[in-house]
Amino acid sequence: MRIDLHTHSTASDGTDTPAGLVRNAAAAGLDVVALTDHDTVAGHAEAIAALPGLDRPLTLVTGAELSCRVEGVGLHMLAYLFDPDEPELARERELVRDDRVPRARAMVVKLQELGVPIDWARVAVIAGDGSVGRPHIAEALVELGVVPDVSAAFTPDWLANGGRAYVEKHELDPFKAIRLVKAAGGVTIFAHPLAVKRGQVVPEATIADLAAYGLDGIEVDHMDHDEPARARLRGLAADLGLLPTGSSDYHGSRKTCRLGDFTTDPEIYGEITRRATGAFPVPGTGGTSR
Repeated sequence: MRIDLHTHSTASDGTDTPAGLVRNAAAAGLDVVALTDHDTVAGHAEAIAALPGLDRPLTLVTGAELSCRVEGVGLHMLAYLFDPDEPELARERELVRDDRVPRARAMVVKLQELGVPIDWARVAVIAGDGSVGRPHIAEALVELGVVPDVSAAFTPDWLANGGRAYVEKHELDPFKAIRLVKAAGGVTIFAHPLAVKRGQVVPEATIADLAAYGLDGIEVDHMDHDEPARARLRGLAADLGLLPTGSSDYHGSRKTCRLGDFTTDPEIYGEITRRATGAFPVPGTGGTSR
């Protein structure tokens, strides 16, 4: 089985529609894909509806990537198979989403003050119906020739955490995020915990505290982790009893990573699904509507 547990669609900051994403996941030879848009479940229904029309079977794991902050450091929490209608978690996701537009506008203003001829209207067009975020601003910077690619915008000079044009937003305390996801029957995985090029990362002691509080796992195999970081995280997962996962963090054409570039071991995936009670993976038979 080939299992990719971290992808994004146009419901947040990816370039594939939710239906397009599952079609591309099937074409890439994946058996399981998780749709984990930032702080939203808006793409789930479309992705589920597309499963029967695929050329081959594909199982969809519903989820979201929650924006969190602890001790001044931002982090992302992947939440899988939670009840999307659980009111407290839904309310927190809405608070984060509501803060995205004013935050993005403030970053555009900062960039303008730095001499960048960026226009909010263009950022809004790039974001479309998605949940606006830094990748949309980064794409505008690429169009203007300020940076060569989206990844290059995520540096201290521009949009990285604490960077010159960075603006904070409403974010969940990760301990609260774990509690809310658990209460909604879901499973939590700390996304790309050693992605140092994105900015400051949380110390291992904090990861240990999160594990003691109920964190289920950490994303080990990721494009932003080099081999030493992956080895370090694999050892940390073993020491703390955390599930190690691997994922592409696919954003369509917005990033260079491809679906299935990194995958999760089937046994780890099985344990994630065993722990979840809020929702269940959606199997697609493939080709049944053709």
